Amino acid sequence: MQVIAVTKENFEAEVLRSEKTVIADFNADWCGPCKMLRPVLDELAAEREDVKFVSINIDDEDELADAYDVSSIPCLVVFRGGAEVTRSIGLKPKDAVAALADAEG
Repeated sequence: MQVIAVTKENFEAEVLRSEKTVIADFNADWCGPCKMLRPVLDELAAEREDVKFVSINIDDEDELADAYDVSSIPCLVVFRGGAEVTRSIGLKPKDAVAALADAEG
């Protein structure tokens, strides 16, 4: 599976109604740590069939960033059953990102 670009138009379908755990990466094109995190997310998306990885550009989707109170990036927000379970701010290694998918909320 690949990382899916999400906008306010498909957020509900891709994230809130997903049957899988979703890790939403709130990011921006100008953010260095965001660019460093992307290959990690791509790797995990290819390895983890049980988790959906989505990318949300906060410059293009400021309403979503505001709705989820994202003020620092990269910000990974984990959704399960349409609700936020946990979040992580900043660049994290692959094992820490993978552990987020299994976190209990």
